[in-house]
Amino acid sequence: IYADPAKRLELYFRPKDPYCHPVCANRFPTSTMLLRVRRRSRRKKQLDTEDQIQPEVQFEMEILGIVTTVYKFQGMSDFQYLAMHSGPDGKQTSMYDKVLMLKPEKEEFFNRELPLYIPPPIFSRLDTPIDYYYRPDIQHRSGYNNPQVSGENLIGLSRARRPHNAIFVNFDDEEIPAKPLDAAVQTWKKVCTNPMDKKVEEELRKLFEVRPVWSRNAVKANISVHPEKLKLLLPYLAYYMLTGPWRSLWVRFGYDPRKHPEAKIYQVLDFRIRCGMKYGYAPNDMPVKAKRSTYNYSLPITVKKQVSHTVSVHDLKQGLGTAGASGSKKPPSSRYKLKESIYTFREGALPPYRQMFYQLCDLNVESLQKIIHRNDGTESECTERDGWCLPKTSDDLRDSMSLMIKQIIRSTRPALFSNTTSSEDCKEQLAYESGEDEEDEEEEEEDFKPSDGSENEMETEILDYV
Repeated sequence: IYADPAKRLELYFRPKDPYCHPVCANRFPTSTMLLRVRRRSRRKKQLDTEDQIQPEVQFEMEILGIVTTVYKFQGMSDFQYLAMHSGPDGKQTSMYDKVLMLKPEKEEFFNRELPLYIPPPIFSRLDTPIDYYYRPDIQHRSGYNNPQVSGENLIGLSRARRPHNAIFVNFDDEEIPAKPLDAAVQTWKKVCTNPMDKKVEEELRKLFEVRPVWSRNAVKANISVHPEKLKLLLPYLAYYMLTGPWRSLWVRFGYDPRKHPEAKIYQVLDFRIRCGMKYGYAPNDMPVKAKRSTYNYSLPITVKKQVSHTVSVHDLKQGLGTAGASGSKKPPSSRYKLKESIYTFREGALPPYRQMFYQLCDLNVESLQKIIHRNDGTESECTERDGWCLPKTSDDLRDSMSLMIKQIIRSTRPALFSNTTSSEDCKEQLAYESGEDEEDEEEEEEDFKPSDGSENEMETEILDYV
């Protein structure tokens, strides 16, 4: 628990009961000392027997160390759910001996008829008492209509969604929009209240003049704009492609990449770093860590959110360093800018995440560009899967990029590849793998549906605009 600052210390009042709900302690920084105190007493001998014997008491104190972190139990104990069954006469019967398997059991143990017992995973999201202030009905803005709620779904929306008025286009749509929605124009004009916003708008216009198709990460790496304002600015200048080779990208109004063969350099490539024993390294050995993991999920029952630790005596003893002493606050011109590696691929550098969405023009490696431009001048048809490129171009790019990344990992961690096969065998093993077996992947190739290709992590961006 101490190794992870985000975890809470759990105390179980019934440790042998697997259904016992713990009470949790939160982590706090402190600057205290740990003392060892000894109390020694010695009786004095008195010559006069009538006087009481007064013991001589001495205290010895010793500083053992400095305490920088403490755990405090400030919340209440949550509800407890016992494995009990209520009979028709109201009598409670314990079910622990029927639902807990304490030793290897035979088949009869699992085929017994028992009352249904399903303990809830969580009772409450908070463990501190709060005051609930009853509020009147929510008054939405004029023109808002409550969504249709069926009889099966009685839980409606707590507030009106904030529309950002983006235009979504599918690959098979015949027409593309030439201008934004009127609501998108009005929304941006309403928030564009200072010269900095106007400057950002002009910078983004110039980006779309130089390059008609951009990903949101690429935009954020080239201009400094608050993420919330970028949500309003992009629908003002571009539309969003849902499917096809330009899926999850923003396209300038009036520009149709399906009609321009030169737009193939703007197509998207969904690249994932391959890992597995046949590649010589397991997921835990990868230098690139996953952005999130279901194994580290914890229930949101914290008393309060984690805050940055204040400076303690221990920190002052260790020293703040040059970064902390010389204010490292970014200037306004680059406060919200992302690094270039968030959207470009270079030889000799690892991607920042295990799954990346690159535009083909941002693969800054000569060998990869040769694969992309193999059919320059002979493009005949734009398909939903490969766009203007030759079939299987994405697979060839992934193979080459995976080999480059494997060479980087080999150079940084040679011990992982001490028992691997020759380089020719390694090339043969670089078949596409996305966490499934090769046989499953071949089946996916046969049953490929172009529209399904857009169901990836980057498309969650749509949720910001609906």
